Amino acid sequence: MSTHHGSVGDEGFDVTAVRAAYPALRDGVAYLDGAAGTQTPEPVIEAIAAAYRAGFGNVGGAFPASERAGTIVDACRAAVADLVGGRPEGVVLGANTTTLVYRFAGILGATWRPGDEIVLSRLDHDANVRPWVQAAARAGAAVRWAEVDPDSGELPAGQYDALLGARTRLVAVTAASNILGTRPDVAAITARAHAVGALTYVDGVHATPHGPVDARALGADFYATSAYKWSGPHVGAVVADPALLETLRPDKLAPSPDAVPQRFETGTAPFADLAGVTAAVDHLASLGGTRMGTRRQRLLASMAAVETYEQELFATLLGGLRDLPHVTLYGDPAHRTATAYFRVAGHTPSAVAQHLATRGVNVWSGHSYAWELTGSLGLRDTGGAVRAGLVHYNDTSDVTRLLAGVAELA
Repeated sequence: MSTHHGSVGDEGFDVTAVRAAYPALRDGVAYLDGAAGTQTPEPVIEAIAAAYRAGFGNVGGAFPASERAGTIVDACRAAVADLVGGRPEGVVLGANTTTLVYRFAGILGATWRPGDEIVLSRLDHDANVRPWVQAAARAGAAVRWAEVDPDSGELPAGQYDALLGARTRLVAVTAASNILGTRPDVAAITARAHAVGALTYVDGVHATPHGPVDARALGADFYATSAYKWSGPHVGAVVADPALLETLRPDKLAPSPDAVPQRFETGTAPFADLAGVTAAVDHLASLGGTRMGTRRQRLLASMAAVETYEQELFATLLGGLRDLPHVTLYGDPAHRTATAYFRVAGHTPSAVAQHLATRGVNVWSGHSYAWELTGSLGLRDTGGAVRAGLVHYNDTSDVTRLLAGVAELA
């Protein structure tokens, strides 16, 4: 077992107390793979188990087990809305965000016509690219691309002035790159989109775990997030204005609900997992140490404390990697999540990941589904790079072990 030590930030962030809530961390491994999915704290595990213990039926029945299911769903929508700054009646739940993007690409794409245009970004995870590309191809719509500066890893907002026009129907953009951590100026991009009457779909999957979120301030008509990236179970959500959802008509089963947001959800929900989503949001709200205010207020304070803590720790990680002459780091954006993407001279990315695994450090290597971005960086066809990302339960010893493992490869 490793000896873990962290710091208590000015906002009351106590990483030792946070780590104690995560049973998986007791194996002593440095889990620096959070960008691909986080570990799960005890309150979430217990909420899922408690839902199964209590028993539930499908929604809409006359008996208590059915009522319990309905209560779970309502609580989950309210929790996700609090996390991202939406309204519960605008929270669409699904198996994962990729499934939900395909759902909305099918719905919105059905309204597009030849000559219409959509604007995508090379910064995005392929889940916020391919479904739109395919929907555009079906509709005969054109795809226009916002490009990434390969040196800085930035997605300049100014380029959208030349990309948008009267026929632009949708602008899809990420709130944070899942490999470089780049946080583009989403509000500036969406303002330009709205000025030409286009809808905006913001991928918040990587951004949400790393700081406070206000989907409305970002200008997101649709904001996507995945609970398993912020200590919850494998459930995805898309949050939109209920009035916007009312204007959309998805394919659905004849007897299934026609109300918003239920009309967008297919099949029976994973009720126990939805209970876990609510518990995960409550867990995030507790990380800053404050018990004052509404859950939304506590989340904003808590996630600000998380962001401060992660950035302090990331400075150590980034500085340590920069000090190693055999390491090449990719991207140096002005605003970023605590996510590093790097190569080690003389070793393939997969060999680096395998070496680190023998040292008790979990990282990913490859393209990490950032298909367009790794292509733009010239890395996709040669093994991508190594990704190490921090989340709120990582500490100094995790970073120290990563740096020691990489240094061994000199």
